[in-house]
Amino acid sequence: MPPTFIQRTRTNSLESLLYFLDPQMPHAALLLPPSASPLPEVVGFWRDAGPTLWFARNADFDRRFRERFAHLYELACANALRPAAGEAEDHLGLLLLLDQYPRNAFRGTPRMYASDAQARRWAERALGQGLDRQVGDALRLFFYLPFAHAENLADQDRSVALNHGLGQPFLAHAREHREIIRRFGRFPHRNPILGRPSSAEELAFLAAGGFAG
Repeated sequence: MPPTFIQRTRTNSLESLLYFLDPQMPHAALLLPPSASPLPEVVGFWRDAGPTLWFARNADFDRRFRERFAHLYELACANALRPAAGEAEDHLGLLLLLDQYPRNAFRGTPRMYASDAQARRWAERALGQGLDRQVGDALRLFFYLPFAHAENLADQDRSVALNHGLGQPFLAHAREHREIIRRFGRFPHRNPILGRPSSAEELAFLAAGGFAG
């Protein structure tokens, strides 16, 4: 076999191996052993931010969240980032990516809600394993918020039932969300973002200071 052919074959094999092991490639998350899962990093970032930033409109925090985890969010949306069974922080990290990340990263755009359905499916799986009981109360809320964000009364009922265990003020917020869905069938403040026409009753609700996200 000519030396040039052998050299070319070795070069191609090396390039293929380097591509396969490149952590920036879309398939990389599938190669990570459970101990190297990137999902707990999302939880750590969120935990360090704390309640002051979780529900605030803070452009700097939105930017940092968006830039740091953009790659992981795309993997999560593509179902290429999967939590290890029984690992509470893995599941919580995925829920934060699918439910909270877009609300910060894409604030004021339809992409805010693009992965809501995925978040609810993973929340169901996590609750089925009792993983919400493996984290503190403050973070436990984020296993439940995917249901509070749904424009569906059955999911809202689920949210209220889950928040009973957290008490106030979480239960009051869950009930407020449910009442809006019971009354309008949707969240009126999302209408302009999603290009939906608003009814006169919805406009009056918002003008009177009703929940605006």
